[in-house]
Amino acid sequence: MQVPAQFQYEKATSVEHALSLLAQYGPESRIVAGGHSLLPMMKLRLAQPEALIDINDLEELSRISVEEHMLWIGALVRHADLLASAVAGEHFPIFHDAERMIADPIVRNRGTVGGSLCQADPSEDLSAAFTAVRGEAVIQGPDGRRVVPVREFFTGPYQTVVGDGEILTHLRVPIRSSASAYEKVERRAGDWAVAAAGAELRLEGDTLAEVGIGLTAVGASSFHAPEAEEFLVGGPATDERFDEAGAIAAQHCEPVPDQRGPVDYKRHLAATLTTRALRRARTRWHGQHNGAEKES
Repeated sequence: MQVPAQFQYEKATSVEHALSLLAQYGPESRIVAGGHSLLPMMKLRLAQPEALIDINDLEELSRISVEEHMLWIGALVRHADLLASAVAGEHFPIFHDAERMIADPIVRNRGTVGGSLCQADPSEDLSAAFTAVRGEAVIQGPDGRRVVPVREFFTGPYQTVVGDGEILTHLRVPIRSSASAYEKVERRAGDWAVAAAGAELRLEGDTLAEVGIGLTAVGASSFHAPEAEEFLVGGPATDERFDEAGAIAAQHCEPVPDQRGPVDYKRHLAATLTTRALRRARTRWHGQHNGAEKES
């Protein structure tokens, strides 16, 4: 039987209350919301927190909204709610693409956006999606609020910049004219990725003015492919250049061989999925802007 070690349980009523409980119980306390990552680790005693602080009642962290030209996604937003959000899909369809392939309905109904990013699993989907669209993490602590680019949020596998006594409260993404997409290969529906890639782009005429590329499960540092982005910006959005960008992204990955595949296979997927995501984002861009031209 898998049984967690003993722990204290507290239910927070506000962000401030949660922060005070973190201060009270110290660095061996943990925040819990969906619990899909933490609780199995506790059952196996790979994690033995002295206290769990339940934040499920913090409704202010459960909303998706547009404020100050930014899409705000609360850390407690469930995967199913992000998938169902029309406003999120309108501005960043990459989130709908990714959420459709995360786990199964049971997990999506309870698992949270903030929990996924804070887990920092090297195969996590939303980390690559938020990296591609240059999202920002809003972190609350005893000294106030700070904002960290998602590209600087991850410090290593299962490690983030969220410190002891701090809480990730929101993810936010500046809204701009862009198109995005996410592509994933998995062994079976709902599995962790063998490899996945997200892309966002903005065109000025036929020239790529902005490009964002996120990668997961292939050993990309901070889920990011900066060399491929730099190659693409300022050039034409052609299939040939997308193929080259995919090759560059794969070249700078450090995949690990495991039960999901060898290194060469994962590098191949990194290149192929990067190219597919870029092409799909380009198709969406032209669909958006051709429609706007017809309306005008």
